[in-house]
Amino acid sequence: MPLYFGHSAKDMKGSDTPLVQVEDRDALGELIRGMHAGTYPRGAVVEAPPQFDVWSAFADVHVFVQAAGGLVIDEKGRLLAIRRLGKWDLPKGKVEKGEAIDEGAVREVQEECGLKEVELVELVTSTWHTYERKGKAYLKRTDWFLMRSSSKERLVAQSEEDIEEVRWLDAAGVRMMELDTYPSLLPVLHAWRARTA
Repeated sequence: MPLYFGHSAKDMKGSDTPLVQVEDRDALGELIRGMHAGTYPRGAVVEAPPQFDVWSAFADVHVFVQAAGGLVIDEKGRLLAIRRLGKWDLPKGKVEKGEAIDEGAVREVQEECGLKEVELVELVTSTWHTYERKGKAYLKRTDWFLMRSSSKERLVAQSEEDIEEVRWLDAAGVRMMELDTYPSLLPVLHAWRARTA
């Protein structure tokens, strides 16, 4: 469920996305409770007055998690994808304390897919999402990097991370993936497609 934050959010409003006025921290708390209760299944556009930094207030009530992942292509232009818990996904994970974000992205790709040689190219996009675990609310930022690797390397799924399969996907495979992945990955795949087209 996407949330869009702004001080004049009317221009961001989609036809089926409700506009929610948030004047202070109490109203923000109501929004967050509604978000977790499923009140906004299509997301919400959050509008706040200029004197209220709604994004900082939202971040303050969550534990921040920095993650990084890879949009890895091979010499044929295919995208590396993983199947985790029955859904197609991209290799990613938490950045370790003291680790550079781009180094964490490469490490996660290597660990989750069994690759040894991975070339980092550039940052493509960043995504944010929230989740709850053991009564705590988390706000995760994932930085997505374009990478290159060889299809000659043997792919090995990291089973301890619940990865069932690792596969190189051609254009038709990526379209299939888009039908069976998390909604938060769709903008990442679109950004990758725009960079590699």
